[in-house]
Amino acid sequence: MSVLKKSQDAQGWAMYDYYKGKQVSEIIERDDGYIDSSDGPKLYLFEYKDWSQHIKRAMRYVKGRVIDIGCGAGRHSLYLQKKGFDVLGIDTSPYALKVCKLRGLKKTKLISANQLNPKIGKFDTILMLGNNFGLFENLKHGRHLLKRISDITNDKAQIIAETLDPYGTKELHHTQYHRQNRLRGKFGGEVRIRVRYQNYISPWFNYWLAAKSEIQKMLNGTDWHVQDFIDSKGPIYIAIIVKR
Repeated sequence: MSVLKKSQDAQGWAMYDYYKGKQVSEIIERDDGYIDSSDGPKLYLFEYKDWSQHIKRAMRYVKGRVIDIGCGAGRHSLYLQKKGFDVLGIDTSPYALKVCKLRGLKKTKLISANQLNPKIGKFDTILMLGNNFGLFENLKHGRHLLKRISDITNDKAQIIAETLDPYGTKELHHTQYHRQNRLRGKFGGEVRIRVRYQNYISPWFNYWLAAKSEIQKMLNGTDWHVQDFIDSKGPIYIAIIVKR
């Protein structure tokens, strides 16, 4: 996804309004017409005490200089900043970064993951929490993005990426979508979605909900391999991916 215009920044506006005390709910629309509501804006501002255990466990892996890709309202970046880490939060949402700054995050940059390049500096930990493994999009784009991440990371760097295994569901609207994806030569959990809030509508973007075996397949032949998986009580999990 590229940097959003003001009229496209649905998630950012929802975060900003929630930060200002409004009750908000964002809508996630899939390209097959499926629609769901999300409490995302509330989750994006959770304090450490409210985080799930698998996220808390992932924080123990963080080391060195950190870049938080898709930082949202800055919940993870702010926690690490308070712990003394040098953290840069990046996002495509101007209003998400506005909330970050209002909450005290010192370093932010309005860019997408696809714009990462060595000019941004070198990092030791890449955070992709909040299901942001999805930003890899698909197998081909994922390997392209991994190359970009390799270019901005030091030796022994790591990616801490959260995703959701989509295949445990028996819901027909999801299993049919998975089946159609496979007929098109895709992984079942490759989705195309957009976000709506009030009259703000994001562009359509690709997002990958991946099984562990699919992550392993993406990493084959790259500079990266899985060191560990951190499971939750449900389908969400975190991959700790380290540089070879």
